[in-house]
Amino acid sequence: MKDNTIERRDFLKKSIALSAGLTVAGSMLTSFNAEAATVVDNPMATNEKEFRMGVIGPAELSLATSQIAVNKATNKNAKEFAGFELGEAIAVTGVLKDLGTPVPMMDAKAKATLEKIKSTPAGPEFDKAYIKAQLENHEFLRDLAQNYISKGKMAGAAENQGRHLATLSLAVFKEHVAITSRILKELGA
Repeated sequence: MKDNTIERRDFLKKSIALSAGLTVAGSMLTSFNAEAATVVDNPMATNEKEFRMGVIGPAELSLATSQIAVNKATNKNAKEFAGFELGEAIAVTGVLKDLGTPVPMMDAKAKATLEKIKSTPAGPEFDKAYIKAQLENHEFLRDLAQNYISKGKMAGAAENQGRHLATLSLAVFKEHVAITSRILKELGA
């Protein structure tokens, strides 16, 4: 009975991350960790730990870039998106850390993205840079989730929970690809 309680609690923690949208934004996470994927164009996770590792890096970068964007974004849709992303990134990073997911160091590309967001003055160019980074990040996360799910069912409660989380978050990742694509078109990018 105790094992079921622990499994249910772990599932609840992961479900909370999902309900927060697990729409970790940020951008271009090639920095998430070499363990979780070796090719950025085809992000892979072979187990639930690698999936979590693939998500936490973008969540951390999303947290940093969205904190900036909520104050610097000037387009109403970019500003609204930044607010939602910030809330989600706070929730997701908290839950993933609570699950023991280590936070990788940012690589050069992620650092460059953060620096660009920091240094671009408020206005249309900032909005384009921020939303473009969000689009690229969500495309990456969509592909990561899809590739993980496509591996098929694996044994173990953690794997089942990870797969459930990936399955549910995939819909959100796809939604955010569509939203950021629409916002970029509105911005003329």
